[in-house]
Amino acid sequence: MKAVRYHSYGGSDVLVYEEADRPVPDVGQVVVQVAGTSYNDADSGLRAGLRQDMLALAFPHIPGLDLAGVVTAIGEGVSGWRVGDAVVALLPADAPGAAAEYVAVSAEALASAPRTVELADAAALPLVGLTAWQALFEHADLKPGQSILINGAGSAVGGYAVQLAAQTGAIVTATAGARSRDRVRSYGADRIVDYAVTPVVQALAGRHFDVVLQLAPAGPEENAQLVDLVADGGAFVSVTTPGPQDAGRGVRAVHVFGRSDVTQLAELVARVEAGELVIEVAERLPLADLAAVHARAAGRFARIAELAAQVEGGDLAERLRADPAALRAPAAAGELAGKTVLAP
Repeated sequence: MKAVRYHSYGGSDVLVYEEADRPVPDVGQVVVQVAGTSYNDADSGLRAGLRQDMLALAFPHIPGLDLAGVVTAIGEGVSGWRVGDAVVALLPADAPGAAAEYVAVSAEALASAPRTVELADAAALPLVGLTAWQALFEHADLKPGQSILINGAGSAVGGYAVQLAAQTGAIVTATAGARSRDRVRSYGADRIVDYAVTPVVQALAGRHFDVVLQLAPAGPEENAQLVDLVADGGAFVSVTTPGPQDAGRGVRAVHVFGRSDVTQLAELVARVEAGELVIEVAERLPLADLAAVHARAAGRFARIAELAAQVEGGDLAERLRADPAALRAPAAAGELAGKTVLAP
């Protein structure tokens, strides 16, 4: 089969579209013929080796955390799934990913795919949808009638967060630029702040929110300013760089990493099928273009990594200094905007 693999940590140029062995299901696994995967910045972090102290990969490694596809083979001990079932999943980061024609995956990681969208497009749901759900409901404990500021609402996670928060009955203030403003408003935001016109903290001076959800890359100073917008006893939840460890005033500062949860994923799928949750796909590309997608995201990801190193220091900062080429954006690489789905 064809797959995208990398044989060592490094920049986007380590990604190679090549022949690989087609997987067979182990006990408790199924093999899925991949209809689509999608790019996440987490894929770049793994490829660059920035978290190898926490999660070391075996090479060659196939990237692609998000999976949408059709079951083609079933291993021993699997029940509840049949050949031909359309499924979605968030794959373990250290396992072979979905940037291939076929992938073996634990049956326990699967949820039925939504039937109301193209199967490949469903790959734009798992990681970012689960991250939004967990940030809002597990970490922020968002309730109807509460106020929330979603900073970076035009991002992939932000689109789901705005929809889910509005459906919960929260009062949603969202930051968005001209490119995403209308889309964010259509998702149910009550107020849009155009960060390109007025700095967010300045535009919202004097306002306080039960929850501030930080989805935009930021350094320690900007995060501290956003924490000031959290009401006493509220929550500052960040998906990018962590907030201050001691925010004071009873404010909880939480750093979120999305994780697989089949029950939550099934609920997201149900909302998609009910027409309550929109899957937004910015572009659809062949899997062979994955290295180019990583290259286009390199500038943005390098900024995220740089800011994270400022906040966290330690091993991450050392790794950036040791291998800056892993994050360097190629000349004229362009820009990656929105969610990219790739199909074999």
